[in-house]
Amino acid sequence: MRLAIIGQQDFGKAALEAFIKRGDDVAAVFCAPEKGRPDPLRLAAEAMGVKVYQFPKLTDPEALAALKEANVDIGVMAYVTQFVPQDFCNIPTNGTIQFHPSLLPLHRGASSMSWSIICGRTETGFSIFRPTDGLDEGPVLLTRAVPIEPEDTLGTLYFGKIFPMGVAGLVEVADAVIAGKAPAIAQYEPNAGYEGIIREAESRINWANHVDITFNLIRGCNPAPGAWTTQDGKKLFLFESTRRIARTFSEVKGKKIGEIVAQNGTSLTIHGQGGFIEVHRVRFDGGKKVAASESGLAVGMILGG
Repeated sequence: MRLAIIGQQDFGKAALEAFIKRGDDVAAVFCAPEKGRPDPLRLAAEAMGVKVYQFPKLTDPEALAALKEANVDIGVMAYVTQFVPQDFCNIPTNGTIQFHPSLLPLHRGASSMSWSIICGRTETGFSIFRPTDGLDEGPVLLTRAVPIEPEDTLGTLYFGKIFPMGVAGLVEVADAVIAGKAPAIAQYEPNAGYEGIIREAESRINWANHVDITFNLIRGCNPAPGAWTTQDGKKLFLFESTRRIARTFSEVKGKKIGEIVAQNGTSLTIHGQGGFIEVHRVRFDGGKKVAASESGLAVGMILGG
């Protein structure tokens, strides 16, 4: 098939490589302008001799003209942060398909995997769907589920499970669309849910919350943006944690919420509502990740004050 890839970063790069490896003709790549480090998708496409476009907005007439000129059978959206209008999606002969890392219509939005963990779900997955002007609201072509294990973080869930399956899913669905064998099923709106992006307010730890909630927040924000608390007015990010439920009053008697109550090897244990969080790695704002025991934090300190 002849296709265009609309995306960015490592997931977009992996999708590009998957189609190229099969012998498909990737006629164009559309990725967002870079604001920081070089985009792996752009670098890979240029190395392969694929035409790359970086329009500030895909609503620009120049963007639509570039896709028309590419003359592709299908558009493949692989990790897209720009708004992609229907006029753009409809240009390829067989339209456009999009990847989203949740079981739509659940967890629409850019932080869907984080919210799946934060909400304590034991299952999530990915969907391939037909994009519309509504965010993640188009009819679904394929869903695949994966378990969320108790030890999973955002990083292990994405890179270990959803990322490789999602790339393969895009290839599978593109083939089905070209073959006319990909019925699109409308999302069941009564089950739909949307959450916003995990930012500073959403990732802040409240030690008065139950330790189950705190544990899920730390997992859902690891590696980014990082769940955080404060110590002596400085922002402190927590990573790689486990949690233990308090079974009796005697376990928590005399301990304050947010108090560091123990050191065990390289980890520190913090008292939260209903139990304890044992954290193995931390990072002060502007610093590097270190073992919790090497951070300068000590038993008796109160976090989050």
